[in-house]
Amino acid sequence: MRSAPTIPAVSTLSVRPLPDPVIDAVGEDPRSPYVEQFWLGTLGPSTTWLLRHIANSLDESPEGFDLGLEETARRLGLGDKGGRHSPFTRALTRLVQFDLAQLEGTATLAVRRKVPPLNRHQVGRLSEPLQAAHERWQQSQVRTPPVQQMRQRTRELAASYVAAGLQPAEAERELMRLGFHPALCGEAMRWITEQQEAG
Repeated sequence: MRSAPTIPAVSTLSVRPLPDPVIDAVGEDPRSPYVEQFWLGTLGPSTTWLLRHIANSLDESPEGFDLGLEETARRLGLGDKGGRHSPFTRALTRLVQFDLAQLEGTATLAVRRKVPPLNRHQVGRLSEPLQAAHERWQQSQVRTPPVQQMRQRTRELAASYVAAGLQPAEAERELMRLGFHPALCGEAMRWITEQQEAG
C-alpha cells in the first residue's frame, strides 16, 4: 500500500479512466462479486461504494466526467463536511493508496476500470474462511484456459462500452487502444451484435 496522498482541497475532481492492458484483461469489475467478497474488507465499505459509483459514472461517460465532491459524499452517506480527515476524503485517499486511482495535478483523478486480484499479502490478511474461498476462486481461474479468459474479458469490456453509448466501431477501437488483440476485439463486437439481434 502506498503512503497516504494529499487530496487537493477542491470542490470538483475531473475523473478519467486509467487504462492498463494487463489489469483491464485480468481484473474484476468494481461491482463484481469478487470485489464484494474479497476487496470489501481491505478497502472498507466507503471506498468500495465510491469505486462502484465512479465505475457507474464511467460507464455513462467513458472519456471522463466531473465529480462534485460534496454531492458525491452526500450521495454515499458520508456527509458533506470537507477536510483532510472527513470520511469521504479518507475514501478518496484509500483509492490512491491501493493503486486503484492516481492523482494527476491538482484536480484530476485517474481511476482504474478494473480491480486487480488481491496480492499474497492482502489475501493473508483475510479471515481463514475468506482465504479458503479465495483459493477456490484462484483454482477456478487456473482451470479456465487463458484464451477463454481473455475472450470473456474482451466481451465484458466491449459490452460495457456499448452500454455506455459508444458505437460498435468506437468500442472496437477503444479495445485495441487498450492493447487487446484485434481478432479478439472483432470477435467481441460480432458477439455483441448477435446478442442484440437475439434480444
